[in-house]
Amino acid sequence: MNIPTPAFLVDRSIVEQNCARMRAKAQASAVSFRPHVKTHKVIEIARMQHGGGVGPITVSTMAEAEFFADAGFRDITYAVPIAPEKLPRAAALAARIERLNILIDSQPALRAVEEFSGAHGVIFDVFLKVDCGYHRAGVDPDDPDSARLAIAISRSPAIHFQGLLTHAGHSYNARDTEEIRRIAAEEILSLTRFRALIGLDDAIRSIGSTPTTSVVDTFSDTDEVRPGNYVFFDAFQATLGSCSMKDVAISVLATVVGSYPARGEAIIDAGALALSKDVSPEHLHANFGYGIVCDVSLNPLPARLVSLSQEHGKVRMAAPPPVGTRVRIIPNHSCLTAAMYERYHVIDGDAIVDEWRPVRGW
Repeated sequence: MNIPTPAFLVDRSIVEQNCARMRAKAQASAVSFRPHVKTHKVIEIARMQHGGGVGPITVSTMAEAEFFADAGFRDITYAVPIAPEKLPRAAALAARIERLNILIDSQPALRAVEEFSGAHGVIFDVFLKVDCGYHRAGVDPDDPDSARLAIAISRSPAIHFQGLLTHAGHSYNARDTEEIRRIAAEEILSLTRFRALIGLDDAIRSIGSTPTTSVVDTFSDTDEVRPGNYVFFDAFQATLGSCSMKDVAISVLATVVGSYPARGEAIIDAGALALSKDVSPEHLHANFGYGIVCDVSLNPLPARLVSLSQEHGKVRMAAPPPVGTRVRIIPNHSCLTAAMYERYHVIDGDAIVDEWRPVRGW
């Protein structure tokens, strides 16, 4: 591949297979499918997620929401608790698509929405974010104040209450697929119990994380699923058991720029700004490193990517290859790695067949 390095490579056929498999599972389970697009941030894959057309999607930034709205996506969930300062931007976008769902998880956020609505006459579509065990954001479903907040949201004249949304991000800390399955069951149960507690039987229960949606056979006792990382997968997902290595659709092409046989090390031109510094599989394998080092045909090498600086990666191996050798790194976290690039080189086998450009910024 005669392209400058570092370069982000995407195997189109694997992405298509991953998209088709998850979409078919959702269809067979008779649940709404609202895939996340923050992993890839490109129109081409968002369309693949819906079988070639447009459909409901989930985003993590307003920039993503606006970008995909411009491309014809009309039903979008902005899956981060909204900052009050973003309400004007959200209202402007909501006015030009069919639905923009926003998230809140506190009384101050509810007051901000109601104050903006009162001043501007805007009614927002809203999900209440529920913490199912990840402890990043969301209300505690066992706290009576959470039930009171849910009821207040559902009764607010400033809001069309859509339902309850959660994310089992703690599934990434699991040690095997059985633990992921347990977390998946808890994820669903937390919303079902909370919905019964607040007495809003028509509230949508929206779930989603790639580990939980990948290991279960069907989606039961839920209404909507929102996986995202599954389109690419990565070294972490394969190590965790969410997928096999053959399901990983991405790699970073890099060049050896320094070879030091005496100390058993090579330097590549892919550092933290090409791979990110995510070491997510370390709870499964100590000293996993910053990605899986492979040859250009994606055969793993007896090597470990031991450290990253801004533009350098240090690879430890008994027989480092000469300067100019190209390698491919399967990154630990595809979402963060993809976000480093302004273009993706799309491959089919050994040939580059296209170039995709993701939206960037916030």
